[in-house]
Amino acid sequence: MTDAGSTASNPEKDPDDWTTGDEPMTGPQKSYLETLAQQAGEQAPTGELSKADASKLIDELQEKAGRG
Repeated sequence: MTDAGSTASNPEKDPDDWTTGDEPMTGPQKSYLETLAQQAGEQAPTGELSKADASKLIDELQEKAGRG
């Protein structure tokens, strides 16, 4: 059995490798970022992010909010 936290068992692609990563973030990403920012005691992003950048920020904020 592999460790669930290992990179070998994580099928997700790096956001930098996404073919749609340059597109604007989705509505659900924006909403989740706002929620996570509040929980992490951070300011929610005010500008438009790409899908890839939003995903990276979500990962960072999940760690800060204790959800990662």
